[in-house]
This record gives sequence, C-alpha cells and structure tokens, in this order.
Amino acid sequence: MLLFLILLPFSGGLLAFVLPKNSLRKILLIGVASIHLAAVLGLWSGGMPDNGSGPVFLGLDVLGKLILTVISILFAAVSVYLWGYLKNERACNRIFTGCLLLLLSSMTLVSVSAHMGLLWVALEATTLMSAPLISFERSPQNTEAAWKYVLICSVGIALALLGTIMLAISSGNFKTVFLNDLLNHASVLTPSWLKLSVIFLLVGYGTKMGLAPMHTWKPDAYAQSPAPIGGLLSGALTACPILAILRVVQICNRADLSSFIEPILMVMGVLSLGVAAVFILRQKDFSRMLAYSSVENMGIIALGLGLGQAAYWPSMFHLINNALTKGFMFMLAGNLYQHYRSRDMGQIQGVYAQNALMGVLLVLGFMSLTAIPPSGTFFSEIMILSAAVQSKHYLIAAMFIVFLSVIFIGMAKGALQMFHHGPASKQESSPMVHPVSSMAPILVLGAIILALGLHVPVFLENVLRSTQTSLGGR
Repeated sequence: MLLFLILLPFSGGLLAFVLPKNSLRKILLIGVASIHLAAVLGLWSGGMPDNGSGPVFLGLDVLGKLILTVISILFAAVSVYLWGYLKNERACNRIFTGCLLLLLSSMTLVSVSAHMGLLWVALEATTLMSAPLISFERSPQNTEAAWKYVLICSVGIALALLGTIMLAISSGNFKTVFLNDLLNHASVLTPSWLKLSVIFLLVGYGTKMGLAPMHTWKPDAYAQSPAPIGGLLSGALTACPILAILRVVQICNRADLSSFIEPILMVMGVLSLGVAAVFILRQKDFSRMLAYSSVENMGIIALGLGLGQAAYWPSMFHLINNALTKGFMFMLAGNLYQHYRSRDMGQIQGVYAQNALMGVLLVLGFMSLTAIPPSGTFFSEIMILSAAVQSKHYLIAAMFIVFLSVIFIGMAKGALQMFHHGPASKQESSPMVHPVSSMAPILVLGAIILALGLHVPVFLENVLRSTQTSLGGR
C-alpha cells in the first residue's frame, strides 16, 4: 500500500507529461488526488502497521500517517480548485500538472520514509518539483521568486545533509540511519556528534519549514505563485520538514537530550514570532501577509515542540488547523484576485457587500488565522501558552502574548479593510461570481475548520495522544 501511494502520483505525473490535452490532464489530476485520498483514509481503518524493529526504508507510524492525511486532504482540495483556475489559463499545463503530481509523490515519500537519508532525498525532491509551480505564470517576478526559493532551500537541504552524515557518525557501532535502529539504540549514540547533527538538521530543515531567520524565500514564493499553489506550499509542503524535525525530536528524547534540543526550538520559535509580528504590521499584499502568518505558525509549532511533552498535543493540533486554514485562505485569496485583479488589500474592499458568502468565509479565515474563539487555533495556542507558564518559562509566555497581539492588530487592519464597503470602483459594479469548483473545496475546508474549533472528535484526540506518546520526552 505504501508503494502504491508513492507510485500512483508518480506514474500519474509521468503520464501528464505525454497527454495531449489540458482537459485530460485536469481529469487525471483530480482522479489521482481522489484515489490517493481514499487510500490514505483507508489506512486509518486498518490499524497501525507494525514496522518491526529492523531496518526498513518505508514505514508508517502515527506521525507519518497524520502528516500524510493532511497532505492528501489539501492536495485533493487544491486539485478540485484548479479545475476552474486552469480553465482561465490558455497556456499548456503539461509541466504544471506533471510537477504537481510528482510533488504529491515526493511528499508521500517523506511521510513514509523510515530512513533519515531517504527522508532527506524525498525533501530535496519536493523542492525540485515545487519550483516550476511557483514560476507557472512565467513572469520575471515569478521566475525570481522560484530561483530564490530553490537557492535558499537548497542551502538548507545541504546543511541537513551534513546533519544526516553527522547523525550516521554518531551511530557508532551499528552505523546506520534507519529510524528504527536510531530510536532503539539512541542511548549509545555519541552525544557530541548527535548534538552537532541536531544543530545542522534543525537549521537545514528549519530553512525548508520557513523559520526565521531562514524564512526569506517564503514571502516572495507565496506571493508570486498561483494562489492554490501558495495554499499547498503553506499547508502541505511545510508539513514535510516539520515531520523531519519531529524525527529529530524523537531521537533526542530517546537519547535523553531533551534539554539540549528544547531551548534551540524555543529560540527559533520565538524569533519567528517576532519577525512575523514586525513584518505583518506593514503588509499591504494579501498573499505576503499570509506568508508571514505561515512564518508565525511555524514558530508556534517550533515553540510548542521546544516546551516539551506537555505541549506536543497542542503543537500537532495547531499543525492540522494551520494547514487547513492556509489552504482555505489561499484559495479564498485566489477567488478575490480573480475578481479584483489585485492582491493589494487597499484595492480589495467591500467583499461582504458584493458577495455575502465570501465575506463570511473571509471572517472565518481571519478568526482561524488570529486564533479568535471558537477556532481550533485558539485552543492550541492557549494550551501552548499554558505549557509555557506551567514549565515556568514566564519570559517566553510574555513574548508569546505580545507578539501574537501585534500580529492580531496587523491582520485585523487588513481584514476589516477588505470586509467593509470601500470607495466605489468599477469592480463593485460587477457581481462576484465563482464557479462551483472554486467554491466547493473552500466550503469543505471551512466546515472542517469550524468543526474542529467547536469540538475535537474522540478519534482525532486519540490520534494526537498517540503522537504525544510517539514523540516521548520528559
């Protein structure tokens, strides 16, 4: 089944390169995404597979299964959205569709990798497959953003490779980077080499994740890529390096090095929150604001992991809510752009007056982005704040509150400006109408976001508890 999940989008991507018509490639995209999602959801009904204790290249624990599910849900939503989006594009979508499916294959490989070297290869593949998606419109700005993304992320991946090599050196007698072996023999890993590898791995994968100060590729890449691709990058692709960092956290906890990795993660998290707070206040571009919101949320997740076992549950819950919200908001931004032909929040005004449903969805997305109750992000952030106070990290808790307050003010200014009726313009004279394919995935994601804010299902709560146990810690 794991090979099927990898090879299905891989073969679909190769087929997309040879299909003669744009319409056939769109059908292929939705078909592969639907089958992939159905197969991933089917994995939950079969229980957790036993990967054994020996060396295996492919395996699926609860962490990988959760990340894979988030990826598959978002990819299916984006695929449906692209049906209407690509209809307005006259250019050939051969490379776009092919790379999109190959990206799904590489993200799936990240989720099921049980070897730290294979995990690194899969993450590098996600960079190569996503770069053509950013430059889809072929403008100078798109091309520049794509190259910036490739260069900065490649430097980060190179550092992660050095960290993986150092991790192999630390393995000593058994000399392997199979995840099972590393976890089972963590107590005999050479501490000095392991600590050095952790630093390189966190910086390397933190660059791909978009943590400050390695986040500089993110605003341009998200702003210049097509809106649905921005949602996929922000929601699904960032989950891949998060999983890599979760693997590092697992190893350190088993090796009794929690006290070493946790302060590093807390510093990286707080720094990301601070950078996001500063830049969100001055943003006028909607997509760039969402990019800095992504930096903020990556910081929240890193901070939660740094606070230890008490914050693992809310950190994983925040990961889910952030991924769904980013996909939701970027697709919403795509609809607004198609009507207003601008990403400037000063030009996007009177949304509710022109389309009440779009106005309501904008408010729902804003509530989830800024953690206004009853959004799921509110509960995850409150629980992370509580963990910081309980562990007596009072300075961290104070900075957490201050930075989130500043971010709220910056986002509220832009959201209210877009929601309320503004000056008359030629766009306001025409109705804001969107095809079903552009609204259906937004409504589905919005319903899930709202439901998670009102109630956490018992099944999901048990899964999150299992991730907490899998990560271990003090």
